[in-house]
Amino acid sequence: MSAGALRPNRFLTELDRTAHHPVHVVWEITLACDLKCGHCGSRAGARRPDELSTQECLEVVDALAALGTREVTLIGGEAYLRRDFAAIIAAVTAAGMQCTLQSGGRNLTDERIADAVAAGLTSAGISLDGLRPLHDQLRGVPGSFDAAVGALRRLSASGVRTSVNTQISAPVLDQLEALLEVIVASGATHWQLQLTVPMGRASDHPQLILQPYQMLAVMPQIAALFRRARERGVLVQIGNNIGYFGPHEGMLRGYGVETEHYGGCLAGDNTMGIEADGAIKGCPSLPTASYVGGNVRELDLTAIWWETPELSFARERRVEQRGFCRSCYYTDVCRGGCTWMAHSLFEQPGDNPFCHHRALELDRQGLRERIEQTRSAPGTSFDHGAFALVLETSAGQPCDADAVDRTPRDPAAERDTLIVCYGCRRHVFAGTTTCPFCAGDVAAAARQHEDDLDAARRAAAALRAVLQS
Repeated sequence: MSAGALRPNRFLTELDRTAHHPVHVVWEITLACDLKCGHCGSRAGARRPDELSTQECLEVVDALAALGTREVTLIGGEAYLRRDFAAIIAAVTAAGMQCTLQSGGRNLTDERIADAVAAGLTSAGISLDGLRPLHDQLRGVPGSFDAAVGALRRLSASGVRTSVNTQISAPVLDQLEALLEVIVASGATHWQLQLTVPMGRASDHPQLILQPYQMLAVMPQIAALFRRARERGVLVQIGNNIGYFGPHEGMLRGYGVETEHYGGCLAGDNTMGIEADGAIKGCPSLPTASYVGGNVRELDLTAIWWETPELSFARERRVEQRGFCRSCYYTDVCRGGCTWMAHSLFEQPGDNPFCHHRALELDRQGLRERIEQTRSAPGTSFDHGAFALVLETSAGQPCDADAVDRTPRDPAAERDTLIVCYGCRRHVFAGTTTCPFCAGDVAAAARQHEDDLDAARRAAAALRAVLQS
C-alpha cells in the first residue's frame, strides 16, 4: 500500500490548501431529532419546513464530487430519521467519496446500521457528553447514555470504525477520566473533544460554558488524557475551537508530531456545511443568518463555493483582527481562531479568547479573561446571544485593557514558518534566536533535543540486541 493510501481522507495536501478544495463536507440531511439536547446549536427537533428531496440530495452529491470532496459526514438532527438515509449513503459512496456519520445514537437500530453498512458507511461517531446521569440530563432523554454506548458496540460489531465526540462543558471536566474507560470498553478508537459553544440552546444555559482562563487547567488535563488514552489504544483529537499554541499544541494537534500546529479557520477553505433545506455555509456550525452564501435550489453549488463572500472570508483572509489577537505573536498563522466560537460570543469572527497561548501570556502578567452574557439568543436554529469580554487580575479584580503586555517578535525571524523551541515545547518562528517564552537559546535546545533522541535510539538498539541474543 502506498503512503498516500494510508492518509485519511481529511488529510490536506498542499494542492488542497492552494486550490481550496472542499475536502470535508458536513451535511445536515434533516433537522428532525429524537433527543432534546440542552446544548444543541441548531435547536434540532422538528424537520425544517422545506428539506431537500431525495432527487435534490442526489444532485448535491454529484456537485460535491465534481468539487473534489473526499469525505461527506451526515448529521442531523438525526440523519437516520430520513427514510432515504441509506440511499444518500449509497450515492455518496458510488460517487467515490467516503461517507461517515455523526449521531446521538438513541435509535440507531440493528436494521438501520445494517442498511447503512450495506450502502457503504465506513465510520461513525457517537456523542457521549459525560457519564450516565450527566449525559442523560444534557441530552434531555433518560436512557440516552445506554443507547449511545449500545450503538457504539453494535456499529463496531458490524465492522464500522467508531469514534466518540464529547463537548467539554463545565460539569464534564471531572468525568473525562472515567469516560475514557467507557470509550475503551465500547471499542471506539478515536475521541474528539471540543468546547461547548454558546450557540442555540447552549446559549440559553451559559453555566455550561467554560471561562477563557480555564484553558490554563483544561489544556494540561487534555494532554495528560491524550497520553493515557494512547496507552489504551484511543487517539484523542481536539476540535478547532480549542487550543492554541501552548506547550501541548504539537502533541494534541499533530498527534505527536510536534511541528504541527493550528493554521486558522478552514470554513469555506477546505470545509463546507450544508443545511437540510439546501443552504450552504463554509462550516456546518456557523450561524445561518451571517454565513449562508446561497441555496442549491437557487444557485449552482460550484458558484456558491467560489463566488460568495460568506464562504470565502477565511480563504481570502478578510478577517480583521481585534483585541488581543490583533498584536498576538501568532496572529499571521492563527488568524483569530475558531470563527464559530468567536461569532457566537461577539457576533463577528476573530479574537477567540479560548486560546491556551493567550491564557498563558495573560497569566504571566497576573491577568485573566472571562465572558459575561449581555443578550440572550432569539430562539432560532443556529442562533446566538452576545457576550462581553472582561479583563481582570488573576484574583478577579477589574483591570484596564491597556495593562496587557504583548509578546515581542524577533525581527530576524521568518513570519510564515513555525518551529518548536525544545526548551519549552512552544512554537516560534523560524530564525528566532532567543525564545520569547522561555528565554532559551532555540538552536542550542534543538541540538540538545537531537542528542537526547540519538541517546534514546542507541539505548533502544542495545536493548533489542540483548533481547535477541
